[in-house]
Amino acid sequence: MTTLALLLITLAVVAVAGALIPMLLALKRVALRAESALLLMEQEVRPMAAELRALVTELRALSRHASQELDRVGAVAGRVDDLSQRIGKLAGLLSGMTRVGQFVGAAAGVKKGLDVFITKLMSKDRGH
Repeated sequence: MTTLALLLITLAVVAVAGALIPMLLALKRVALRAESALLLMEQEVRPMAAELRALVTELRALSRHASQELDRVGAVAGRVDDLSQRIGKLAGLLSGMTRVGQFVGAAAGVKKGLDVFITKLMSKDRGH
């Protein structure tokens, strides 16, 4: 190899090194910024994660409580349904008794009317 070739190769190595050094320094600054940003995010995420865990625990408790309340409402609705069926049966019974009472009253009225009619009829026959 000639001296000129060695000189050109040396200049090329120096030029590449001269270009790589600022790039490596910039890459180092980017890495440091990324590290500080990640530290800040970690400091923010940890409390948020703890709050999220607490919220999930509270949500589970609320869900359990809501489920229990729905069970209670279902039981009350069942009782109300039973009670309404019993009231319906009682109303039907009272309605039937009212009809029977009406029939008994009508029968008593017819009997009384027949008694009066027969009494008057008999008193007319005796009078003749």
